[in-house]
Amino acid sequence: MKNLKPILLCALIALSVNLKAQTIEDVLSDKNIPITFYGIDFTKSLLIGDANAKKGDIVARQFTGINDLMIKESDKYNFAGAFNRKELPANLEFVKKRNEAIDSNKIVSSNTEDFNHLKEGDVGNLVKNFKTDGSAGYGLLLVVDAMSKPDARISGWVVLFDNKTKRILLNERHEGKVGMAFSFRNYWAAGIKNIISSIAGKNKKR
Repeated sequence: MKNLKPILLCALIALSVNLKAQTIEDVLSDKNIPITFYGIDFTKSLLIGDANAKKGDIVARQFTGINDLMIKESDKYNFAGAFNRKELPANLEFVKKRNEAIDSNKIVSSNTEDFNHLKEGDVGNLVKNFKTDGSAGYGLLLVVDAMSKPDARISGWVVLFDNKTKRILLNERHEGKVGMAFSFRNYWAAGIKNIISSIAGKNKKR
């Protein structure tokens, strides 16, 4: 019985270390902590003030096109750099299925107040139901809030969460100004690039 006390003490110490929650600062400073990029989730997003939008095409092609662009031009849309990494493994399988299941008749809004319609808790609930590959480390997801044509801005929540437990480490709303572009994909991708710059700037100050 005497020998059990040191063993039990060691076990408790080990458990307390394992249960110590990592912070966003820990993840940013330790490049050995894995981060998987899951892409951009448009399932809660609203397109404001664009009555002539080709809604069916947006759901069928454009949301996937924007996600693919993040991978094809990762140097330009530098999610990895924003989280102090040279590169991030990506898995767009789950977000692609989610985005393709969106009801295209519900994505357009004429209400300017919808630009801020998502709350932190809404994003948290989305993450709880987001399927992952269950790998070690954290998942990175951009949940788009709204795309405002009149304001030429896009808003979204940058979320970093535990791949297995879904515990959220970071859940922040950011906005990005869009620029001149001829296609739906490139127009809104410019705003996403500015969202990435916004989170990168915030992460440098942590």
